[in-house]
Amino acid sequence: MIPPPDTTWTIRRLLAWAQQDFQSRNIESPRLGAELLLGHCLGKTRLQLILDADQPLDTAELNAFRELLRRRRKSEPVAYLLGYKEFFGLSFAVDARVLIPRPDTETLVDVALALSAHRPATGRLLDLCTGSGCVALAFALRRPGWTVLGTDLSPEALEVARGNAANLAPGLDVTFAVGDLFAAVPQGRHFDLIVANPPYIPSAEADALDSGIADFEPRLALDGGDDGLAVVRRIVHQASGWLEPEGALALEVGFDQAESVEALLTQEGFVEVRRQRDYAKVVRVVSGQCAR
Repeated sequence: MIPPPDTTWTIRRLLAWAQQDFQSRNIESPRLGAELLLGHCLGKTRLQLILDADQPLDTAELNAFRELLRRRRKSEPVAYLLGYKEFFGLSFAVDARVLIPRPDTETLVDVALALSAHRPATGRLLDLCTGSGCVALAFALRRPGWTVLGTDLSPEALEVARGNAANLAPGLDVTFAVGDLFAAVPQGRHFDLIVANPPYIPSAEADALDSGIADFEPRLALDGGDDGLAVVRRIVHQASGWLEPEGALALEVGFDQAESVEALLTQEGFVEVRRQRDYAKVVRVVSGQCAR
């Protein structure tokens, strides 16, 4: 049942009802989801929802919430319903054209900042598989003297990335180019740092993902081939040709892929190969330095 518009619904009552409805359907984080969606409809923070708990909704507000409720019942991600996702302290516009930024990926930004900390105030970063541009832009805002290029195979994803750049980083030297990994990079250009959050989920596992991911997020950004490392291998094999001497490469990887990716980097001549754990203490990023 969807809450009928001819009933008086206060914020308190509607949140309790929506939470119970989501729980009965095994929807993840039912209370948080209900609060975020209702706050979006009313233009209120979660704290304001508590303070204004006895405020009734008008018909337009209730109808707007009912529509989001229908979509959430089908497991559409909350980030797509809201139109944004918080990442590295920033609000990124997202929709079904791009992968939703995860907290795990903030580790890749942390590693990029650490790898660039000892370098001059200027440098060049390449962000492969940039998607929404979250990694490229989070880095650029903390290294404003750097030139940043993000590439992606999806023109639709880069429309989102360019919109995020215009909103979050106007005036910074951040550009985006469509193409398959390094094919989008102008010949002769080299970088001090290359980062990537490539698709790394094995195809069989991608087929079995939760419907909230499998049915809504772009498969192109998830499926890494039979063992999940098809794109990773290509990046590692080609990266040294695009790096400056002593430049570095950092890759986000799956929870059980660090050893394999370390071996790939070592085989390609990278040195100072290291792992970095995410907030959940899972190895999330593997990096290495170009030896030449």
